[in-house]
Amino acid sequence: MSRSHNRGFWPLRDLPVLVWLAATVAVALVHPFVPAPRWLMIHLLMLGAVSHAILVWSRYFTDALLHSADDDRRGQNRRLLLLNSGVAVVVTGVLSDAWPATLLGATAVGSAVLWHGWTILRQLRAALSARFSFSVRYYVAAACFLPVGAGLGTVLARGLADPWQTRLVVAHASVNLLGWVGLTVVGTLVTLWPTMLRTRIADGAEAAAARALPILVCSVIVAAGGASTGLRPLAALGIAGYVAGLLLTAPAFVDALRRKPPTGFPAWSVLAGLVWLVGGLVTLGAGIGTASSWQRVHEVFGWLTPFLAAGFGAQVLLGALSYLVPVALGGGPIPVRAANVVLDRGAPLRLVLTNAGLLLCALPVPGTVRVLASTLVLLALAATLPLLLLAVRASRHAKTDPPASGRDRTQVPQARPAGQVAGLAATGLAAVAMVVAAGVAVDPAAIGAGTTVSAAAGVTTTGETTTVAVEARDMRFTPATIAVPAGNRLVVVLTNTDDEDVHDLVLDTGADSGRLAPGQTARVQVGVVGRDLAGWCSVVGHKQMGMVLTIDVTGAAPSTAPGTSAGHGAHQHGPGGNAADQAAGGTEVTQPAESTPATDSLDLMAEPSPGWAARDAALPPLSESRLHRRTLVVRDVEREVAPGVTQRLWTYDGTAPGPVLHGRVGDRFEITLVNRGSVGHSIDFHAGALAPQRPMRTIAPGASLTYSFRATRAGVWMYHCSTMPMSAHIANGLFGAVVIEPPHLPRVDRSYLLVQSELYLGEQGGEVDVDKLAVEDPDLVVFNGFANQYDDAPLTARVGERVRVWVLDAGPNRPTSFHVVGGQFDTTYSEGAYLLRRGPGGAQSLGLQAAQGGFVELTFPEPGDYPFVSHLMIDAERGAHGRFRVTP
Repeated sequence: MSRSHNRGFWPLRDLPVLVWLAATVAVALVHPFVPAPRWLMIHLLMLGAVSHAILVWSRYFTDALLHSADDDRRGQNRRLLLLNSGVAVVVTGVLSDAWPATLLGATAVGSAVLWHGWTILRQLRAALSARFSFSVRYYVAAACFLPVGAGLGTVLARGLADPWQTRLVVAHASVNLLGWVGLTVVGTLVTLWPTMLRTRIADGAEAAAARALPILVCSVIVAAGGASTGLRPLAALGIAGYVAGLLLTAPAFVDALRRKPPTGFPAWSVLAGLVWLVGGLVTLGAGIGTASSWQRVHEVFGWLTPFLAAGFGAQVLLGALSYLVPVALGGGPIPVRAANVVLDRGAPLRLVLTNAGLLLCALPVPGTVRVLASTLVLLALAATLPLLLLAVRASRHAKTDPPASGRDRTQVPQARPAGQVAGLAATGLAAVAMVVAAGVAVDPAAIGAGTTVSAAAGVTTTGETTTVAVEARDMRFTPATIAVPAGNRLVVVLTNTDDEDVHDLVLDTGADSGRLAPGQTARVQVGVVGRDLAGWCSVVGHKQMGMVLTIDVTGAAPSTAPGTSAGHGAHQHGPGGNAADQAAGGTEVTQPAESTPATDSLDLMAEPSPGWAARDAALPPLSESRLHRRTLVVRDVEREVAPGVTQRLWTYDGTAPGPVLHGRVGDRFEITLVNRGSVGHSIDFHAGALAPQRPMRTIAPGASLTYSFRATRAGVWMYHCSTMPMSAHIANGLFGAVVIEPPHLPRVDRSYLLVQSELYLGEQGGEVDVDKLAVEDPDLVVFNGFANQYDDAPLTARVGERVRVWVLDAGPNRPTSFHVVGGQFDTTYSEGAYLLRRGPGGAQSLGLQAAQGGFVELTFPEPGDYPFVSHLMIDAERGAHGRFRVTP
């Protein structure tokens, strides 16, 4: 295939990569609503877009470097069709849990790449000696790795027990990322990099690349082998060896960069991608080498994956395409220049948004900031797609309608004016800064916003400063007591050393560290101290778990400023101090307006608010699929829980209870948990049996995890947040139901699900009152999250219909005795076993303790309204009440 045959638009060459990239962007935009979004985005980008580009452009460079004239367009089309069909089948098979389809697709992908490798190997053997033939050897070596990676991916799709699953994930990624993608990129850039910079190739570049190839190949094998066999030091050694191989080729890259710095988007994008690759590999190698377990390796690898995919994979791909597409379209200097000008639009802005946004995501920032920053990165990367299409149009237009005089237009595009580059880059930085500001505006606690009252209590300042380092971890401050001389200024340097949870420090003066993600540090300026102070973590429930700090004043009689309190809550402050206090460093503030207790608005006889709708209690139908993939997003939302009463609940997917999962014995569930809340959360599925340490771990805001289990036993199972204090996380909304039907369950006419839970009302629009929770004094006991909702929106049935009511007691504390007034149960089922089957006997209630579930069946003998209640009557009067409306 001669190079002339590569010129112009070639649909099977040019379109699929854009389709895969567009699909990646689409999934990123709607990721909360698609199954396995993280896996899907990474594989659409790396297996779809990047692999297609490798098959296209490594063949293109093979032809150019070997001066080949073979006409193999038909064979190339077949390979590309086989590859892209295989990727599509892999994606379909994994998402539908159809392992034979996954195997078929992976076989097609591996076959296409092996065919590609064999083709260029034959071409290499038949060609005359060429200076840069070593690059083709890189392509052949890379093609040997992808079938291995595809095989490992197929095994992973089948599902393995840990630690095998985690080990093979690392091996799979090592083979594909470092072998298939990495070797191709290195082999190509030895010649492409100086070409992009429009300078000569450095002396000795080919020799260095030739020496690096065996080191890189062996390092991939060592890294993958170490991961597969569970030898973490060996895997870390493989990563280190790969970095060393890259460093062998670095002098040639740096030499070209020194002689001709980048001026356009393609070269800058490729350079940024290489920086992310090296930085990611150094971090990964250090993480593997220092990890105490494969679980920790999995966490480090999972955290790095998006940065390697977006920072390295996407940027190198988009940079290379932006340079190569105009050349491949051909037509002479004028069309190439026209396409280049289009692809360079807004380059400094796009590059800054991408890389500053990724860097912001890598830092321990609040979850809201991370979400907004990742959106900026997505938009910046996605902007290249329409520019590629516009570049094709510009090239065509320049070919069909060339300018009357093309003398000046045939020149190489000039660099942007320095002022324009700086202005666009500054705009990008300003956008990133606005993201931080917006994130802080949504969560002011992120920077410790708040007012303080004086801690001085009239003491004379000494001019000395006491600085104390405090760690927050495992529901404790260390040290828990601080001694400070009277009159000294106090600075508390607080570091959150917890693995996943969010903490803060609030003092009774109102001084506040702000919410700190794991690894973050804040300095709390307490001011001059003349009295004993109390501090605590204001995250719901943490103070009650014992996360308190005491500041003792030495050398003076301790005192407490009037109007201050060590009570719970972040801002229960008294009025400001006197003039002496302020002279000593205190700050006078106005007493904040008191919040309104939600109980002041509680009236269970009131009409629901306008626009209110009851939660649908009908049990969702069973799906035909035996694999249930679902993404649950934790969000803080303000919801009405009784007429006129709102609470700021922590929810799975915006509802409390969370979404209902419904399956059969033997079904497999893959749940992706994404934490978009303000503090650390987790999830625990009672419907699955597995070691809890990894899948049930707490994840920080902005993080995610995948929880897989197989339902091996029938029942009505609870799921809930297991982050401590568990009672507060459940009571504030993080719970739901999984219904696993017993085999051969008889059909019924109607099936409902009722989840009973308790509400311990805090302030209006506030969070759970943990003091009430501690003494088990609920304000409301409700079915499906709202008091008495099925009195206003009755559940329906007809006379003679068989009705099954599934009941789960989510607690966290109260039992239930489910009863239908005027009805009798002829079937009762509790905790996986029938207590009563149809026959002459009957039952009047189904008793359940917290976290127990079952169902009852009954028929209604005549029309009318049949109340259902918890027969712990005080709870029925607190809102655990509803009605069946039975019609003829």
